[in-house]
Amino acid sequence: MKNLSLEKTKMPLLDSEKRQNTFCEVALGYNLEDAVLEANRCLECKHKPCVDACPVHIDIPSFIHEIKEENLEKAYQIILNESMLPAVCGRVCPQENQCEKVCVRGIKGESVAIGRLERFAADYHYEHSELGCGFEINRNHKKVAIVGSGPAGLSCACQLLKLGYDITIFEALHMPGGVLVYGIPEFRLPKAIVEKEIQQLMIHGVKLKTNTVIGKTLYLEDLFADGYKAIFIGTGAGLPQFLNLPGETLNGVYSANEFLTRVNLMKAYDLTYDTPIYKGQIVSVVGGGNVAMDAARAALRLGAKEVHIIYRRSMEELPARKEEIEHAKEENIVFDILTNPVEILGNETGFVRSVKCMKMELGQPDQSGRRRPIPIEDSLFEMKTDVVIIAVGTTPNPLISQTSSDLKTNEKGCIITKDDSGLTTKAHVYAGGDTVTGAATVIEAMGAGKKSALAIHKLLS
Repeated sequence: MKNLSLEKTKMPLLDSEKRQNTFCEVALGYNLEDAVLEANRCLECKHKPCVDACPVHIDIPSFIHEIKEENLEKAYQIILNESMLPAVCGRVCPQENQCEKVCVRGIKGESVAIGRLERFAADYHYEHSELGCGFEINRNHKKVAIVGSGPAGLSCACQLLKLGYDITIFEALHMPGGVLVYGIPEFRLPKAIVEKEIQQLMIHGVKLKTNTVIGKTLYLEDLFADGYKAIFIGTGAGLPQFLNLPGETLNGVYSANEFLTRVNLMKAYDLTYDTPIYKGQIVSVVGGGNVAMDAARAALRLGAKEVHIIYRRSMEELPARKEEIEHAKEENIVFDILTNPVEILGNETGFVRSVKCMKMELGQPDQSGRRRPIPIEDSLFEMKTDVVIIAVGTTPNPLISQTSSDLKTNEKGCIITKDDSGLTTKAHVYAGGDTVTGAATVIEAMGAGKKSALAIHKLLS
């Protein structure tokens, strides 16, 4: 029966007061009744605009149809045809700017909650089925190396695995997942979910070599000499950017990358781990994206009494997902908008004591289309703070490009590709995801990995 509600079926959430002392997941997910109710909002449009807007082209109306019929394993298998990270994407992808943005139900009311339904199908599968991708593999015994085990690398590996290739993933860290494990907090993406989705690849024979830094431990030429016929680079954008403010070298100043790595990968929130981290009572996070929200909410859970987001534009220009902003507000994160830091001040022992800021106003739109922030004269003021976290973006690590002279990069350090396939300036080497585009979304990185996999298959066939 069609559900004509103009609003999405509500997602149950962990109580906002309980969140302050726990890293447990905030969004609790649909139960079967919720999922079927929401699925019945889908009109199953014949022209399927949501499919075209999905970077990996999941057959969205078809999997939602199966949820309506309560054929839940079939719904999961339809998603799996195009994406091997449905439980991850259902949690962290910005569906509101992709598949849900073009949903016909969004013309009058809210779009269908495609991401929530994707998450439901995946979670149901993991709860009721044994791990396994559910596809047949005809081996061709050709070796392909994947450098980096984040979303782009995993997507490329999965696609090539289905096509019969022998895949080895090389990961610099001690565990796979890339930004999914070091960058996104447990309360937004439980690591057990990431582990399950990666285990599916391993079950089907994908090899994983951790603690292997390509560009240092091994070079690209070593991989070719070892018999790999092609290489895909999906190493992300893990090099933090700073603002070059006076005082950025004081104790208590972190990049968001370092702070979140200590929290997520090194489990600073778990008292059974002896992770060094300076927490502070008042924390200021500079930036307005999802990473800034993650850092602020993680700092709160580590015990900060007061957490501020310092952002130089207005609330309307905040680039973070609306859902993440709402959750941050519920948790009493303070938004200091139209505010720009100009200096970080320290005490006599070299630790942060405050941030000197300037108030801003908005002028005409700049090249990004957003209104340009303009300093207001004589508006300097000091904000007392113990910790400053800089969350203003990242760039790719240059290690591979610096050790492979024929692999070209642009002025931002991103690997240059010749076309949509991800082919780089080095023969038989492809790249995709954040290492090519700069920091973007999980599903966009997966889409790039999938395109390169198909191009590699064409090259080696």
